[in-house]
Amino acid sequence: MKPEILFLAHRIPYPPDKGDKIRSWRMLKFLTERFRVHLACFADDKRDLVHREFLEGLCESVTIVPLAPKAARLRSAKGFLTGEPLSFQYFRDARMARAARKIRQKPLAAEIVFSSSMAPYIETSVEGRKRIVDFCDADAEKWRSYAQEAKGPLALLYAREAKTLARKETEIANWADASFAITADEAAIFNARQGMTKTVDWFSNGVDTDFLDPQSVAPSSAPDYDCVFVGAMDYRANVEGVLWFVKEVWPLVRFQNPQASFAIVGANPAPAVLALDDENGVTVTGRVGDVRPWLAGAKLAVAPLHVARGMQNKVLEAMAMGKAVIASPEAMTGVGAPEDAAVTAAAPEDMAAAIDGLLKNEDRRRALGDAARRHVLEHYQWDAAFDRFEKALKALGL
Repeated sequence: MKPEILFLAHRIPYPPDKGDKIRSWRMLKFLTERFRVHLACFADDKRDLVHREFLEGLCESVTIVPLAPKAARLRSAKGFLTGEPLSFQYFRDARMARAARKIRQKPLAAEIVFSSSMAPYIETSVEGRKRIVDFCDADAEKWRSYAQEAKGPLALLYAREAKTLARKETEIANWADASFAITADEAAIFNARQGMTKTVDWFSNGVDTDFLDPQSVAPSSAPDYDCVFVGAMDYRANVEGVLWFVKEVWPLVRFQNPQASFAIVGANPAPAVLALDDENGVTVTGRVGDVRPWLAGAKLAVAPLHVARGMQNKVLEAMAMGKAVIASPEAMTGVGAPEDAAVTAAAPEDMAAAIDGLLKNEDRRRALGDAARRHVLEHYQWDAAFDRFEKALKALGL
């Protein structure tokens, strides 16, 4: 009989419709093939609760704790009193603590957590049991970037979060039996920190290239847009990136292409994003059942992010769909695409010029898209990505 493990995640791993959920879902799927998994996770969207039955069919047991974002934000303020990162307090929940304690009474071979914010639930060790943490990204650096861009009290708040989170990430990496980041560069950030006594390893993300295949979409079902951005539109980095693009880049594109159209595709658009809808050729879709037709129908995919950690799944997915991608340098971090597979541009005028040139050159768009898909096929297959993770598990005797 397969050994039992605990898998803790800060967000329900299914459906894989966000960057972190894509990775946590693939981890869960990988683990259920090798272990009897007790899954415990939060759900911050009530619509995701309908997937409980599906997850119960995969796992030994499933515990899903509904998380109310407003209440969690209020709870996070306790971090000022405890000296902890506010994000840790956000996910500190008595219901989850009880569930984790109950599962930890079982004869588990290992406890695996996805994201540093879930690590406190397994901080107290159990003799003979391995503890494994997938940080994914060096989250403290994200807050450091926010602090550099903000002013006044917000800058101080973000700087505090960066400092306290970096300290906790280091502590976690030092007590974990193994810990991981999503790229070698992210792992290097952890390993360069003062006080590290262990080494953070890494394993990459992959892409489901059978599902994300341009041939999987009937042309008649693909909406016709010039540019598309796909991402969760309640995530700060996405919101800020899109607002910057529409303000700084899009007017330059429209000056040269007065009929150009831009679709912002993603769930829960923030009010500032919703306000863009139906203005200057911009469409805001909200949640869609399948992003593939939107990618397939667009001439170009854009990723104008200024704060981006680890690896951007939105970029990989667009590339897998054979799209010409124009992205900021930050959004291309970790992707490693050659110049013939994607266009990188930082300044508004450079990004606008690149978009204008590609809108007017179908052959160049096709060549970029073909090279982009080849790059993903060669470098971002899930089986290869998990080879590193599996070797680390075997080294721990799992």
